[in-house]
Amino acid sequence: MADKPYPSSCDTFVVLPPLTSHKGIIFGKNSDRPRDEVQEVVYFQGQEYPPGSKLKCTYIEIEQVSKTFPVILSKPSWMWGAEMGANDQGLCIGNEAVWSFFEKAEDKEEKLLGMDFVRLGLERGASAKEALTIITELLVKHGQGGPCSDTDPDLTYFNSYIIADKEEAWVLETVGKLWVAEKIESGFRNISNALSIGTKIDLKCADLYDVAKSEGLWDGKNVFNFKKIFGDDNTPYREKMGSQLLKEMTKTKLFTIHDMLSILRNERAGICMSYNGSFVSTGSQVSVLSPPENPKPSCHWFTGTPDPSISVYKPFVFTPNVQISHLTVSPVFEPDPAKVLPRFQTTVDRSHPLYKFHKDATSESNPNRNEVISKLRSMEEGCIAEVQAFLDKFEPGQPLSEMDELLKDIVETEIKFYK
Repeated sequence: MADKPYPSSCDTFVVLPPLTSHKGIIFGKNSDRPRDEVQEVVYFQGQEYPPGSKLKCTYIEIEQVSKTFPVILSKPSWMWGAEMGANDQGLCIGNEAVWSFFEKAEDKEEKLLGMDFVRLGLERGASAKEALTIITELLVKHGQGGPCSDTDPDLTYFNSYIIADKEEAWVLETVGKLWVAEKIESGFRNISNALSIGTKIDLKCADLYDVAKSEGLWDGKNVFNFKKIFGDDNTPYREKMGSQLLKEMTKTKLFTIHDMLSILRNERAGICMSYNGSFVSTGSQVSVLSPPENPKPSCHWFTGTPDPSISVYKPFVFTPNVQISHLTVSPVFEPDPAKVLPRFQTTVDRSHPLYKFHKDATSESNPNRNEVISKLRSMEEGCIAEVQAFLDKFEPGQPLSEMDELLKDIVETEIKFYK
């Protein structure tokens, strides 16, 4: 990883009470990935599995658990794992690539990807703390590693995460099998492709200090600073800008979904990455989690298309009979053994219908591009207002059947608009 510049991509944010207008938690993430990689929005119902069941992740097989939770995911279409998502317990997770000089040869071997840990945490965790425990136990047992791209075998990295539920959030940062975690109970936090946990370490792996001393990285006397010991003392520009934006927008303690959307669409700060570079914001998520004392449905918003500044955030609410549209799901690729190209030289088109229509309509070659984007934004504003009106009137125990096809309807409306 040291022989070429690190990609600059991905930002994850969380804002907690008392800074939000609804007194709950708001989570947001831009997933910045290789330019032409397609990100799909998919839903998986929870399932029960018999003892001894196995689970094939992106590269390796691990033990399956007896029961999984329903999840909504925004994921690169070629891998098993996800960049970000939520489950029906009110849990959200997003990951970031991070780099460290402390890399061993075995860290590039195919193990679990950071994106696999996101999905595993969501499928198995009922809370942020439980998901953190699940991820770290799997990390120590199986390790992390392997190409994080289906076209670039050299794109490998470690991972950091923001893990949030309705009551609290955690920042989890990893280097190999080592990890530390910081608990966030109020205020705000953001991460951006660099280790950020310094001396405030609320949880850690058992051998952290021993490894640091045995490798000559820490004398055992000075204050232990994870960021400085395993990374460097620099803070990425995007992390600084993201923190400044959060600070400014939370001053009134009335932070809303609109504020999070504006941050994720901020191109000047480098948070929103357009098609101009080799890495693009290929997908984005915002989750508005209802506080426990006011048990309304949590709503999760996904673009399913690249570049948040020209995309529509579409709502999803977990219901007993929820459905999503097939128009955000990439086609299944079944290679022809006689024609398949060598690995990392694939020309497979994994574009789902929403991706294709949106890309054509928002292309700079389209003379009606600005009008299209303006109408898309109006569509989004109307949708946010309708969802908010529903939540304002919602009473505990009220049926959620009218939300069963919420995401499906909005996606299909967007597709009709493009046609």
